[in-house]
Amino acid sequence: MTPSQVAGSVFPDCDDPRFVFPETIETDRLRLAARSPEAVDLDECYRICSSDPGIEEVTEHVTWDPHETKKETQEFLERGRERFDDGEAATYVIRPREGEDGAGEIAGFGGFDVEWDRRTANLGVWLRKRFWGRGYSGERAAALARVAFDDLDLDVVAVSHHPDNEASRRAIEEYVDRLGGRREGRLRNALAFADGSVHDEVRYTISQAEWRAATE
Repeated sequence: MTPSQVAGSVFPDCDDPRFVFPETIETDRLRLAARSPEAVDLDECYRICSSDPGIEEVTEHVTWDPHETKKETQEFLERGRERFDDGEAATYVIRPREGEDGAGEIAGFGGFDVEWDRRTANLGVWLRKRFWGRGYSGERAAALARVAFDDLDLDVVAVSHHPDNEASRRAIEEYVDRLGGRREGRLRNALAFADGSVHDEVRYTISQAEWRAATE
């Protein structure tokens, strides 16, 4: 099994299969657990989201700012659980598995929201700076693409980045190419930041047919 393959997923019981996201996902090097207040220690999560070394770089090109209060972190975790249970989004806390440097620590958060009417999953992720450069973003993306296509039978997985985010561009282009996708183009004023500013984004997509041709 390669690092991009899913080693195991655990799904809850649900009468409506459309709204079933796996509670946990494991790859060769990562364990993803549904984002919720129960999944993390609040004090640790607040520290990471507010003052972790490199947090200014982590949040430079994303739509949220470092957390200013513990209540903000609590609401972030609660919102993840609510959207998960409502079938709107599957977001996870990402931890390295045994054998990895920092095993068991929170490396970041990632997942996808679902546009059911468009049969599209939109990927997103942020990782703490100390976990950059390990290929975790691509490994997580491959696992989530498998869930989106194999488990949810969606048609498209999409991902985007801020035009000035070179680190994200390199990571995304590498795994999108590996998964059979392509760059769609630059969308004007597609991102709204917490400070009220708007920005362009660069968008990529992978169709289920492209993914199967590249991975099977």
